[in-house]
Amino acid sequence: MNPNPGLFLAIDQSTSATKALLFTPDGRLLDQESLSHHQIYPRPGWVEHDAAEIYENMLKAAATLIQRHSDKVGSLLALSMTNQRETFVLFDRQTGKPLHNAIVWQCVRGADLCRELAGHEELVHERTGLKIDTYFPASKLRWLLDEHPDLRVRLKDGSALFGTMDTYLIYRLTGGKFYASDHTNASRTLFYDIGKLAWSQELCDVFGLEFGELPEVRESAGWYGDTDLGGILPRRIPICGVMGDSQAALFAQRCFAPGSAKVTFGTGSSILLNIGGEKRLSEHTVTALAWVWQGQPTYAFEGITNFTGATIAWLRDQLELISDPHETEVLARSVADSGGVYFVPAFVGLSAPYWRPDARAAILGMTPASTRAHIVRAALESIGYIVTDALKAMGGEAGVGMDAIHADGGAVRNAFLMQFVADLNQLNVRAAQTPELSALGAVLMGGLGLKLYPSLESLRELPAGFTEYKPALAPGHVQTLFAGWQSAVRQVLYQPQQG
Repeated sequence: MNPNPGLFLAIDQSTSATKALLFTPDGRLLDQESLSHHQIYPRPGWVEHDAAEIYENMLKAAATLIQRHSDKVGSLLALSMTNQRETFVLFDRQTGKPLHNAIVWQCVRGADLCRELAGHEELVHERTGLKIDTYFPASKLRWLLDEHPDLRVRLKDGSALFGTMDTYLIYRLTGGKFYASDHTNASRTLFYDIGKLAWSQELCDVFGLEFGELPEVRESAGWYGDTDLGGILPRRIPICGVMGDSQAALFAQRCFAPGSAKVTFGTGSSILLNIGGEKRLSEHTVTALAWVWQGQPTYAFEGITNFTGATIAWLRDQLELISDPHETEVLARSVADSGGVYFVPAFVGLSAPYWRPDARAAILGMTPASTRAHIVRAALESIGYIVTDALKAMGGEAGVGMDAIHADGGAVRNAFLMQFVADLNQLNVRAAQTPELSALGAVLMGGLGLKLYPSLESLRELPAGFTEYKPALAPGHVQTLFAGWQSAVRQVLYQPQQG
């Protein structure tokens, strides 16, 4: 491989924090800095972020990291970016400053509109590969415009601009010179046609949205302008390698062949299964644009779970059953099993393969013998169950056999959870030793864009360390456990007849 001595600065703008990271071109993580931002809950089920805070945090994290490595500033090759995909913000064309808090993918304020538009489900699914669901921006953007008519006027006349977080940050980093997104982010809005690789006026009409302008959509390995990070850098460097976090992780895992799958364990979890270069639709999950390279799209089935790692944060922050996520593994191993307790983490509904935004979380099967450890173990196991639900649905529809599950994200450090996923699926789990795979995927895309790598296949030569977990539970025992989970989900989904 090219022994280029330069470095990539990567930005990973996630649901909970914004990271700045330094990578070598062959994918070694040298150092990182992270700053968390506030989670804003105006009403139950509503989630917002302060986009101005996120931008400032990005600059602060980058400045701190660069200060620690001031001797390497001259060797920076490019800035690459990965981000939470469905969170969006409206911002001012002149200043780039947000005009409203960013509305987060977890937010369910668009649920009523989603129900009203149920008759358009087939059209939306065929064009976007997605479901009409509050997870995606369209319904929440319509809500925002209905609540704030001034923003509707400004969006239509072009003085206000719409963007996912990549678009917003790039716009500010380039001083408003680049209003752009990549295919992986644009395709998550519900008004982008993944077959034509273009914004869809037809879909904008369905959701009642009018735009004076939408971002130019480029390939992930494309050029997105130059930046000096608001004066932090002594010279401008190109922004190259932009990719939504889940697809970036799939790319970093080198899941280039149909049938290869990965699970990113984050606040929510995204399960992606490469299905090749032909768009296919799924009944139970969604179809994603994995990436576009040299004009050719690669598609994937995606199972979305909207509350997995966030469940552990809830145990800590709301119930105060733990003070640190690392305690969950110790507590889970302190009991032989969950004692019949099942935790269904439907805090903001259940997504793939159920698609029930009205569902609510529940802890079931408790007895007087149930302890804190049983509840914590059940919460950890719920992550495995809900991920397995999606994997089973995707694998069945794709008609491909999976020989292993590639795992990444913060939760791969939890050996109990990784082993449980291996047991439930009766497949080996390969947990990436570098948890920052979304950022790495963006960097690898940046390397392709800068022609440091000659092809996708050449990326396979780069080192990729992982810890492997092999199934240890008997299939019969797994079936019993899973039957208990399915019974718990049925209880959560049961809705008594009204009237």
